[in-house]
Amino acid sequence: MLDMSPSGPSRPGARLGARPGPRPGDRGQPRSGSVPATLGEVFALIRSGEVSTRSQVGRATGLSRTAVASRLSALLGSGLVVEDAGGGPAEGEPSGGGRPPIRLRFNRDAGVVLAGAIGRSRTQLAVCDLMGDVLVSSDLEQEVGPGPDELMPQVVACLSGLLEEVGRSASRVRAVGLSIPGTVDFGRGASLDSPIMPGWDRVELAPYLRVFGKAPVFVDNDANVMALSERRGHLERYRDLVLVKASTGIGAGIVSHGELLRGALGAAGELGHTKTPAAEGLTCRCGDTGCVEAVAGGWALVQTMRERGREVGHIRNLAAMAAGGDAEARHLVRESGRRLGEVLAATVNLLNPEAVVIGGDMVRAYDTFVAGLRETVYAGATALATRQLVIAPTTHGESSGVVGCAAMALEQVLNAAAVERALTSR
Repeated sequence: MLDMSPSGPSRPGARLGARPGPRPGDRGQPRSGSVPATLGEVFALIRSGEVSTRSQVGRATGLSRTAVASRLSALLGSGLVVEDAGGGPAEGEPSGGGRPPIRLRFNRDAGVVLAGAIGRSRTQLAVCDLMGDVLVSSDLEQEVGPGPDELMPQVVACLSGLLEEVGRSASRVRAVGLSIPGTVDFGRGASLDSPIMPGWDRVELAPYLRVFGKAPVFVDNDANVMALSERRGHLERYRDLVLVKASTGIGAGIVSHGELLRGALGAAGELGHTKTPAAEGLTCRCGDTGCVEAVAGGWALVQTMRERGREVGHIRNLAAMAAGGDAEARHLVRESGRRLGEVLAATVNLLNPEAVVIGGDMVRAYDTFVAGLRETVYAGATALATRQLVIAPTTHGESSGVVGCAAMALEQVLNAAAVERALTSR
């Protein structure tokens, strides 16, 4: 198995999109500049689907047949690329008689990536192929607020069981992607500040996963990875997008021109702790007062229901009640959307996204929640910023967390530079 670990600090942003590789319109155009296309860049062309034959590789890069053969030999030897016989002519290729053309394709089965969306009361886990598709998944229901020493061994045991279920060994794991609520130090793979996950701050998670060998571990904020999940979804159409996770807490993943924005300290998107007059004097679980979470977060809604004598265990239960027609639950969910929309309107004015994508447990009562959110977003944002604004649910629903964790890890270990390092170091 290749060591796909990054050789230096991770970039603060991540280029998104369903087709990682050359920009649209690059097909068949020789590569500009005097430096020949690297092995990693040839891999990116094949992985993105931009090229599927040796002749297309040559035309897209300007490489000689010998150079193309050399790079493809290394890629084929790694297992990341395979050749298939059969099928009609590739796009841009002349048709004719004789043997069927040999096609190049990215081998999605050349390994697996492990994904874990860690939450306060539930952790979602999955094994995914190298395209990021979920092969098998499972949820860990846990006591509220476990520490890393308590939860991470359970995570490892569950992931090991899932690997066994799909017949893969630990040596086949190319990367592990994890998400946790709150601000994350992406470079260190640790929580930086999470008021709802006590005991996790500055605890690096990679050491807990050594059972999976040299597979690098990447950790990011939960809303960020949900935004990354849209690389095979809304980001195929919209390049400027804000993903709002409305669940126990509230957060946002921001994508600007295809780039995930983490901010200087990884604190971009802390929407739930924006101050709002509606929460004036109310204490938030972060310890401050006046945060929008104190009136719109799932934990606040559950607390309100309990104060009214209604037994509700989690925001998932309350949202299901609202979807089922419970008048009190519907009112609280709609008001949550309204209060969040008041804060989100400023975000829409500031960033002018093409789309606002809604994810998290509140999506179980999507129509009710978004009815309130639309009301205040459109009332509070400028007419120009909302003229073509799309508000939509996440593409992958409740799987958005693990799909996004896999996408995050794969973009780190299968980008052109990482593959170049891994193969040339052999």
